[in-house]
Amino acid sequence: MLKFLFLVVFMTPMCFLKKSFWMVQNLLFFTMFFFIIFVNYNTFIYNISYFLGIDLISYGLILLSVWICCLMLMSSELVFKMNNYINYFLFLILFLLLMLILTFSSMSLFLFYLFFESSLIPTLFLILGWGYQPERIQAGIYLLFYTLLASLPLLMSIFYILNSSLSMNMFLLMNYFSYYYYFFYFSMIFAFLVKMPMFLVHLWLPKAHVEAPVSGSMILAGVLLKLGGYGLIRVFPVLLFMGMKFNFVFISVSLVGGFLISLICLRQMDMKALIAYSSVAHMGIVLGGLLTLTYWGLSGSYTLMIAHGLCSSGLFSIANMSYERVSSRSLMINKGLLNFMPSLSLWWFLLCSGNMAAPPTLNLLGEISLLNSIISWSYYSIIFISLLSFFGAAYSLFLYSYSQQGKIYSAMYSFSMNYNREFLILFLHWFPLNLLILNSDICLLWL
Repeated sequence: MLKFLFLVVFMTPMCFLKKSFWMVQNLLFFTMFFFIIFVNYNTFIYNISYFLGIDLISYGLILLSVWICCLMLMSSELVFKMNNYINYFLFLILFLLLMLILTFSSMSLFLFYLFFESSLIPTLFLILGWGYQPERIQAGIYLLFYTLLASLPLLMSIFYILNSSLSMNMFLLMNYFSYYYYFFYFSMIFAFLVKMPMFLVHLWLPKAHVEAPVSGSMILAGVLLKLGGYGLIRVFPVLLFMGMKFNFVFISVSLVGGFLISLICLRQMDMKALIAYSSVAHMGIVLGGLLTLTYWGLSGSYTLMIAHGLCSSGLFSIANMSYERVSSRSLMINKGLLNFMPSLSLWWFLLCSGNMAAPPTLNLLGEISLLNSIISWSYYSIIFISLLSFFGAAYSLFLYSYSQQGKIYSAMYSFSMNYNREFLILFLHWFPLNLLILNSDICLLWL
């Protein structure tokens, strides 16, 4: 693990060499496979130093971060061809990867907060520097202020914990419970609810996704939304007593909000906006399962976070492939693509079916666990769970059928077929999504 960290740090100066793009990408893939093969993870904490360590949750999310960053580089071929400040682009991606690895492997609550907020900076520069429309400035401000304002109370709570318990170690704080401090409970979790995001504080996400380049959308959907779920898993041992009293509010908001967001998805004409809103709906059910504080809920939310990271990132990548050819993300123009790219239509179907949790994807395992946990928490929740599942399938089918079937838009007079690189990107999203379910007991081991 420490060798892997050092390798990412020493890779940073390579960004400013000539022909650095492929060198960095190949080295990242090499370190990824090295990390999978040679790191012996287990269900206990694997200490590296006094402030760094991993367990199975951190291990899975670090692997997801490196995997998505590799695929971001493969998807950003247009930046490479246009030579659009490519060295700075590579530097931002490597810096973001370093911040994510340090976030997921921090054992100190304050260092976790520090790296958690630091991952916002390269994401903001990716949106502002390589985004599409002038509205990217507004999207960047939304992202910055939503996240920073929500996390200031979290910083105050961390200082309060340090003052009262004299320790910042997450695993030593499991025996520290706050009984009567209501503000403490809300300030500890509000930053993570915004980051997930929960319905009512989700407005920054569609704006950021629509204006971001493909690499920004992939890392936002693939990893950065999971920072909120990971933070909740880490802080809820401190908040168990208050959580049992107040979690029902956020579970209710998440389930009702997931249903409303699913209805919003059905009226979207922008492909990226539709996929972004579907992320909010999926994170709603993840949040609901996580806040039940049950075995099924925690393991199911972790499983669905990994699955959604791969599936949603693949959907943004394939939407960008259509955008690069048609120069529009509108479903009114991107229709009848089955006639142009029949081989790409297969990947549309596979990723959309993964988005609706069809077997044998990992999404299915996560959603079954979450359905068990939420329905066992309250039988009344079955109403919104069933609506959320039904409309989740409805908007995935809407995205697939509207983009692939129908009459071709008359203004599309020229087109180019797909490259092998693009098929490889989609395969590397889809293959682990369907392979991991064969070893699904890993997702249940960490408890």
